[in-house]
Amino acid sequence: MMDLDEIDRGFLRALERDAQISAGALGRQFGLSQPAAWRRLKRLREAGVIAGARLDLDRAALGFGVTVFLGVKLATKGRVSLEDFERAVCAIPEVQTVEHVLGMYDYRLRVAARDLSDFERVLRRRIMTLPGVGNVEANVMLSEERRPGPI
Repeated sequence: MMDLDEIDRGFLRALERDAQISAGALGRQFGLSQPAAWRRLKRLREAGVIAGARLDLDRAALGFGVTVFLGVKLATKGRVSLEDFERAVCAIPEVQTVEHVLGMYDYRLRVAARDLSDFERVLRRRIMTLPGVGNVEANVMLSEERRPGPI
């Protein structure tokens, strides 16, 4: 684990708000030169603190108006490996995230669909046919009030 100072933490907060902010803009914001800000960013990336940058797309504007969270319980853990299930579910383009979790279900999936009938098609033809799928519980997202924020 890397020791972070206040400027490093400030850089991370600024990058969480805008992942495309330039080293020059960060430097101006924190009283550093562009090369000094660039070196800090490089150090944070090399240490693995910054693992990448992500583009935040508006799913509804792209025609994906329904988000469903699925809890998936595998039927027979011994007969189907977790890796087989993960490989198969990750190949489904509508599945946005795959989380292996502890609790009532083995996996939590975030699925984006155009509408409920599109989700039903994805569920019946793709997800329910995956190796080892047992019980599935669906929760339709009504709204998203808080997005993930700074750590």
